[in-house]
Amino acid sequence: MTVVPPNPTLEDVARMAGVSTATVSRCLNAPDKVVERTRVRVLEAVRELGYLPNFGARAMVARRTNTIGAIIPTMANAIFARGLQAFQEEARRLGYQLLVASSSYRADLEEEQARALTARGADGLLLIGLERAETLTAFLAQRGLPAVVAWTYGAEAALPTVGFDNRAAMRGLAEEVLRLGHRRVAMISAPVAHNDRARARLEGLRDALGAAGLGTGRDMGFRVIETRYGLDEGGAALARLMQGEAPPTAVLCGNDVLAAGAIRQARALGLRVPEDVSITGFDDIELATLVTPALTTVHVPHQEMGRLAARCLVEMVEKSAQPRPAPLPTELRLRDSLGPPPVG
Repeated sequence: MTVVPPNPTLEDVARMAGVSTATVSRCLNAPDKVVERTRVRVLEAVRELGYLPNFGARAMVARRTNTIGAIIPTMANAIFARGLQAFQEEARRLGYQLLVASSSYRADLEEEQARALTARGADGLLLIGLERAETLTAFLAQRGLPAVVAWTYGAEAALPTVGFDNRAAMRGLAEEVLRLGHRRVAMISAPVAHNDRARARLEGLRDALGAAGLGTGRDMGFRVIETRYGLDEGGAALARLMQGEAPPTAVLCGNDVLAAGAIRQARALGLRVPEDVSITGFDDIELATLVTPALTTVHVPHQEMGRLAARCLVEMVEKSAQPRPAPLPTELRLRDSLGPPPVG
């Protein structure tokens, strides 16, 4: 019976496998350079002993931990799941592990999480959106820590951005709504105070309305309700918008979850979508095709964005490069929740 030491070492693995410590190290770090029968014997010894490589010592030599951190605004929002999954898969393919934290849309917490991930040896950080505390920006610069911003695009941003033009994407959707003849338009938006993506989408709607000569004030037929992310929140906002005289004939929502909640609430109010009121979303998550009617929305390339962000960040870590990828394209997905305004 093999006696397994409580903290097995590289020497223990080499002894059990009957090879040198150099062979064990080569098998763990460059397995393609070790013949298969030796590699199998070493890996069996690793499993039996429960050996874990000393990444701390390796990091001291390489000055890298092969770990990157990601700070997302919330873990409750399905919008980030697809992109973050692709980011993790690509990072793993490139030899990096991922640590994830949430900022709860708070600049102070984002900075706290960034410092904590850095203290744990993160070689670089994935951040969401352009707005953050100046002290965090200064911290990243002082440490020389590579960081990439995703879910938005800014050609002149201080950090490399991997994302899309939120303002242009919403403007394109709004132009389609106006092309169908809608003139009483409203928006259900995420809070814009500390969310540059939500604010850009609102500005995109304003751009389209202004270009059509409709103005953007409430008296001109444009209302905005800001609310938290959620089905119930989207429904409550829709109920408020439909009160009173001359309610909107089209409601553009800042994300698909708010739009799904609005569609559900419209049905509860006895309103037909899109015959009585059109409702659109943004992001094109799976929910967009599951609701009835299917949701007209803006398709965001979440997976491509995640993979590209991982490649850019690893390039910054390993080559000290400053990649500046072009903005990713979005697509308008026209489905059944958008139609012409009601007659009369």
